[in-house]
Amino acid sequence: MRIVIQRVSEASVRIDGDLVGQIEQGLLILLGIEHDDTEKDADYLLQKLINLRIFSDADGKMNLSVQDVNGGILMVSQFTLHAATKKGNRPSYIRAARPEQAIPLYEYFVAEIQNQYSGTIQTGQFGADMKIGLVNDGPVTIIMDSKAEI
Repeated sequence: MRIVIQRVSEASVRIDGDLVGQIEQGLLILLGIEHDDTEKDADYLLQKLINLRIFSDADGKMNLSVQDVNGGILMVSQFTLHAATKKGNRPSYIRAARPEQAIPLYEYFVAEIQNQYSGTIQTGQFGADMKIGLVNDGPVTIIMDSKAEI
C-alpha cells in the first residue's frame, strides 16, 4: 500500500463539476492499493499518517502532527501510484489491486481514520474521474509504502 501525503493549506475534490470533499489546513492523502496489500498494511500506514510530525510549531520547526493542529484529511484513491514505468512509455498498472479487492481495503482505511481521528475527514469517490485542487503548504510532500517500511 502506498500513500502520498501532501501538507496543504486547502484541498478539494470535484466529480463532474460537483464539490464532493473539501478541507482547509491539513493533509491530502492519495492512496494506492496493491494486489497483495492487507489490513495490516493499512493499519501500519494509518498510524504513521496520523502521528507524522510535519506541521510547524511556534518555533517554525516541523514538530506537530495533523492531530496537534486539528487539521482536516482529504482521502483520495489513486491506483496510478502503482504504475510500472520501466518498460516502454505506457505505464502498466498490473500491480494495482482490482476493484473487488481495492474497494474493501480503501473503505477499511477510511473507516479506521474515522475511528481514530476526530478531525474533519473528507473523501473522493473510488473509481471516479476526480479533479483535485490543492495549495501545497511548504511544499511538503511525503511518500510512504507499507512494503518498503515494514
